[in-house]
Amino acid sequence: MSGPTILVADDDSSVRLVISQTLAQEGYHVRSTNTASTLWKWVEAGEGDLLITDVYMPDESIFDIMPQIRQERPDLPIIVISGQSTVLTATMASDHGVYDYMPKPFDIDALADSVKRALQKRSAKGIEPASRKAEKDEALPLIGRSTAMQNVYRVIARVMNTDLTVLIEGESGTGKDLCASAIHDLGKRKTGPFVAVSLAALQKEQVEADLFGLTSENGTSSPGRVGEANGGTLYLDEVGDMPLEAQTRLLRFLQDGQYSSHGGGPVKQSDARIIASTKHDLRTLVEQGLFREDLYYRLNVVSLSLPPLRERKEDILELAAAFLVRAKREGLPEKQLDKSAYDLLSAYDWPGNVRELENLIRRLAALSPEPVISAREIEREMKSGAKPERETGAFEAEVETLLSRHFMARLSIATEADGSVYPDVIEQVERPLLKLALAATNGNKVKAASLLGLNRNTLRSKINSLKLGDEE
Repeated sequence: MSGPTILVADDDSSVRLVISQTLAQEGYHVRSTNTASTLWKWVEAGEGDLLITDVYMPDESIFDIMPQIRQERPDLPIIVISGQSTVLTATMASDHGVYDYMPKPFDIDALADSVKRALQKRSAKGIEPASRKAEKDEALPLIGRSTAMQNVYRVIARVMNTDLTVLIEGESGTGKDLCASAIHDLGKRKTGPFVAVSLAALQKEQVEADLFGLTSENGTSSPGRVGEANGGTLYLDEVGDMPLEAQTRLLRFLQDGQYSSHGGGPVKQSDARIIASTKHDLRTLVEQGLFREDLYYRLNVVSLSLPPLRERKEDILELAAAFLVRAKREGLPEKQLDKSAYDLLSAYDWPGNVRELENLIRRLAALSPEPVISAREIEREMKSGAKPERETGAFEAEVETLLSRHFMARLSIATEADGSVYPDVIEQVERPLLKLALAATNGNKVKAASLLGLNRNTLRSKINSLKLGDEE
C-alpha cells in the first residue's frame, strides 16, 4: 500500500525536487511535471489526492485550466504557490476555491503542514505511520530534510540535466558517492553508464592505465574507464589523490573529450560527463604544488558541498530509522530505537558522518538482543566497536591533529598573546563531553557526574558556565 499521491506542477526543477524530497519523506507518493498539459492529463485520468501548482508554466497559466480541473475533480484539494505574489494572483486563487495560497519563497515545513491538513479535511487517510515513512526514506538516494540538505537538492536539480563538470566536496562518510549517483540517475544521462573510480584505492602507477586504458605490445588497447563511461558519467572519487601525470591527461580530456591509452596508440573520443569528489581542500593542494591549478578550475565548474552530519543533526532520527529498515530488508532482525537512544545519537558529533551512523545501526540490528534499543546498548556498542589502538595512542593522535589545525589558525590571526587559547580549547572539549554524558544518563546529573568521575557540584558549575542548562 502506498500513501496519498501528490501532484506537483512547477517550471522550476529545484522547487519540484525540494517539494518531492520533503513530501516523499513524509510518506507520500509524488509525481511532478513542469507543464500544465501533463498535469491536466493526470487530473483527467483521476490521479492524485492533492495538487500543488505554480501559477505560470511554459505552456499556460494554471488559472486557464482551473475551471476544467474543478469540473472534473471538484473535491481535489489544490495548493497554489507563486513567485508572482500579487493581490491579483491571490484573489484569483481564492476565486477558484484553492485550499491554500503561498507566495514564493515559501517555508517547506509550512507547505508540508498545509498538505497534511488538506488531506485530513478531505478524508480520514492522514499520513502514513512512521514505519512507512522510514521505508520511503530508505528508498531515496539522499535522506534528510534539513536546510543544509535542501541546499544540496537545489544544486542537484540545477545541474542534473546539464553536462557541466561538478566538484563534490565533503568529509569522509558524508555521502559524496550517493550525491554523484543521484545527479546521474535523476538526469538526462541516466540511461548511460555510471562508472566510478576510487583514486585513493589505486597505486599511482595504475591510475593512468585504469582511467585511459593500456596499449599492449601487440598494439591492442583497452578503452579504460573514460571509454567505458561514454554517453554516461565518470565519477572520480577522491580526485585530490590523483598523481600529477594523470592530472595532465585528465585536463587534456576535459578540454576536447579526446584521450589516448597509456603507452601510446590512436586518439580516442569519449562523451563522458565528469563528476569529481574530494575530502581535501584542493585550493590548499594547488598552493602546495600537488594539484594543477588549471585542472582545479576545470573541475570546479559547479561546486557542491555536502555538510557533515554534526551540522545537520535534525536529520539523524530519519537516517537512523531508514537504516533500521535497510537492515531489516537485508535479513537482520527488526529493531526500534527508544527516546534515550535517539537523544544519545543526536548528542554525538559523528566524526565518521553518515557512514559511521549506518555502520553503528547495522551492528545494533545484528547484535542487540532486545527489539527496542536503548542508549545504554548504543554506548556499549560504541565502546566495543572502537578500535583497540585508540587505547594506545590513536585517539591522542587524532586530538593532536585537530588541535594543531586550531592552534595554527589562531597563530595566523593573533597579533599578540592574549592567553585565550587554553581556556578556549578546554571549553570546546568539555561542552560535547558533558552533552554526551547528560544524554547517556537522560539528563540525570548525579549519574552523569559519576560517569565522568566528577563531583556533582563541579558538574553543575560546569553546566552553568557552559550554558548547557537548556540542553539537558
